[in-house]
Amino acid sequence: MERDPANAAAEYGAEFRRDIESFVTIEAVTTCVTANTFERAPARNVSYLGFVDPSGGSADSFTLCVGHIEFNKETVVIDALREVRPPFSPEAVTFDFAAVLKSYRLYAVTGDRFGGGWVAEQFGKAGILYQPAEKPKSELYGDLLPLINSRRIALLDHQRMINQLVGLERRTARGGKDSIDHPPGQHDDIINGVAGVASICITRGIYNPSFMNDDSPDDPGGVDAWRRARLSWYLHSGGIPPPF
Repeated sequence: MERDPANAAAEYGAEFRRDIESFVTIEAVTTCVTANTFERAPARNVSYLGFVDPSGGSADSFTLCVGHIEFNKETVVIDALREVRPPFSPEAVTFDFAAVLKSYRLYAVTGDRFGGGWVAEQFGKAGILYQPAEKPKSELYGDLLPLINSRRIALLDHQRMINQLVGLERRTARGGKDSIDHPPGQHDDIINGVAGVASICITRGIYNPSFMNDDSPDDPGGVDAWRRARLSWYLHSGGIPPPF
């Protein structure tokens, strides 16, 4: 009881644990799923973001998620999910994922800090810049929840992703700090990628390239469209210089 009151009360006192609660309901998740849509093909006027959850190939899955912002609806859209379950060659999976990223015109990807510099080195060999995530996993899930509850994320019809999302738990530590993670013995490799893409979309943002095609008779050279595209980038990126 002194070491872990909540666990002892559940194990020996037959009381429901009050320090663990469900992260999100299946009903809330279902309303965000686009039925029978398992992947969205790359579109010419869309700028994408990618997030990976790397693995060494022996215990956890290696996963990839690609998504984008639908600006007119203020919605995060998940376009592609990949999962390779162990055992596998991490180097081979890295090159396979790099090909998927390039098909969405992506030459940079974000991921957790697994493996130190090894992951960045492998993606670099495949022509992809690897950027460590700025937030820990629990905070990524915290960014995901309001998107689900407000139906501002369009999820793919991917059963393992749905199961992992619904299975997440919110735990309260002794000091009162909350954390969000998968239950013991379970996995969250796929949903971690989804949460990563969603968090980047809403915190850092990406520019809307459709502005680049918004030429008018009064702007035959497209100068104003180019300026609007740069402005859109600044408004949605937190001040990161645009790549054009």
